[in-house]
Amino acid sequence: MITSARKILVAGLVALALTACGGQGAQTDCGLGGCTVTFPRNGVGEVSVLGISAKLVSVDAGAATIRVAGQTITVPVGGQRDVNGFSVGVERVTDTDVVVRVRPGGGN
Repeated sequence: MITSARKILVAGLVALALTACGGQGAQTDCGLGGCTVTFPRNGVGEVSVLGISAKLVSVDAGAATIRVAGQTITVPVGGQRDVNGFSVGVERVTDTDVVVRVRPGGGN
């Protein structure tokens, strides 16, 4: 049986996940496991996801440089890096866009 506190926590997490994504110039899709952000490859666009900002800075030689939670990191396609309590992964890079996954819970 699920306790009342657990129900409240789950409801809060669902509400946070569904309302915690947004921005201009990029598409976001958020759920309980984090947010997927599709940036245009030209680097125009910044989003707010899970209470932090994320912006594509550049793409070069199979890696994306992203500014996340105030830090600039470079992540290879298919790889991930931890920054300020979040895990940031680059899922794919195409001629037109860059798909980045941001999840809570990464180390520093």
